[in-house]
Amino acid sequence: MKVWRHVPAQMAAQGEKVVRTLVEAGHQAYWVGGCVRDELMGREVHDMDITTSAMPQQVTELFPGSIPTGIQHGTITVVIEGIPFEVTTFRTEGEYEDHRRPTEVHFVTDVAEDLRRRDFTMNAIAIGLDGQPVDPFNGREDIQQRLIRCVGEAQERFDEDGLRMVRCVRFASVFQFRIALNTWKGLLHQRDKLGFIAAERIRTELEKMMKGPAPLRGLELLRRSRLISYARIQTSWERIAAADVSSLPLLGIDHRWMLLLFAMGLEPDEADQLLREWTFSNRQRERWVAVLRWEKELQRLVLNAEPGFDPGHAANRKAWIGMVLRFGQQTAEDWLTVRELKPEPLSHEQKQSSGRSEAGETENGFNWREWTLLGWRWNREIRLFGLKELAVGGSDLLAELQLKGGPWLGQLMQHLLLETASGDLQNSREELIEEARRVISRNEA
Repeated sequence: MKVWRHVPAQMAAQGEKVVRTLVEAGHQAYWVGGCVRDELMGREVHDMDITTSAMPQQVTELFPGSIPTGIQHGTITVVIEGIPFEVTTFRTEGEYEDHRRPTEVHFVTDVAEDLRRRDFTMNAIAIGLDGQPVDPFNGREDIQQRLIRCVGEAQERFDEDGLRMVRCVRFASVFQFRIALNTWKGLLHQRDKLGFIAAERIRTELEKMMKGPAPLRGLELLRRSRLISYARIQTSWERIAAADVSSLPLLGIDHRWMLLLFAMGLEPDEADQLLREWTFSNRQRERWVAVLRWEKELQRLVLNAEPGFDPGHAANRKAWIGMVLRFGQQTAEDWLTVRELKPEPLSHEQKQSSGRSEAGETENGFNWREWTLLGWRWNREIRLFGLKELAVGGSDLLAELQLKGGPWLGQLMQHLLLETASGDLQNSREELIEEARRVISRNEA
């Protein structure tokens, strides 16, 4: 029996039950693909795929309640005690449609024929109940050599499915493997096939790459191959390739993407459009672009400053707090986190026009690193973040002042919020109402 060392115990036990049930019914059955690869590499296994000689109907008869998730391609999802296992009949594949999907499949009885259709040798290894590997393409040796190599002819594999080229780069990045020379040449030869692949599928692979331990390696491989420039979405690829993101591994996944957008020198609206085209979620897009908008607002404040600009001046502290109230605390902290590791997102032309030196200072002596230190301190000093936290509301002010509502009321409430958040007012009903009276008196004068 196969002993799994990197699979959750419950998953391993239920997976064995699936394989054993198939074998005892007279069929061949093996674990295959990523679970075998990751076990051999000593990586944590998150799911288990099984390949079998049993036909799809035979699988469903053995496992009542199974789900025909891809029955046209021979795949049935078997769920045992809440754990899903994809069980796929041995198959070969016919011609591929649009360099993405096979137009037809043929069920076979030889596991080696099934393994022959797979993308890379490290994913073309099967293991049975006895723990003995079926490895006709020397995938174990390639894993030991830390090598990514296509099964058979690389050009054929990439022509069949253009997404495999991005997966190749992603695996090389995440596993920190080398790409075999013939596989690399095949990728370069077939990279135009990436134009047939939907943006969301490419984006999924890029997200996995960026989450990995060596995203810089993946970006370098993309730069060298110019692979993404052949995708349907070609916006700003040159900027991605040229971006200085050497600090990327020090950041979490959201901040990695923010740093990349910073380094590309994108305007906020440009970044918003790019992320829409790449089908990132609204949450990701809005959070990441907000940091660029924050940078733009801060540039306006700093680059328009008079000579002798003092970043620690009380007026700048209040301006910062006002931005936090408008953009939100998370945006401020996101900007500070990324800015500490990327002090120069401005283009060369912006540096020239603003008088900024390569050391990160303007002619008036302003230093972005100093600004980040002040920003962290000012964030800690903010006393409240929203109108609901004020001791008075708009209806309270109308009653006390005996006035009718209008746009002025919203402006007044924002003024009270800023003054209270910055500590210039106490958050008490009496003091806030008194300040409101002073503001109205000044305006009437």
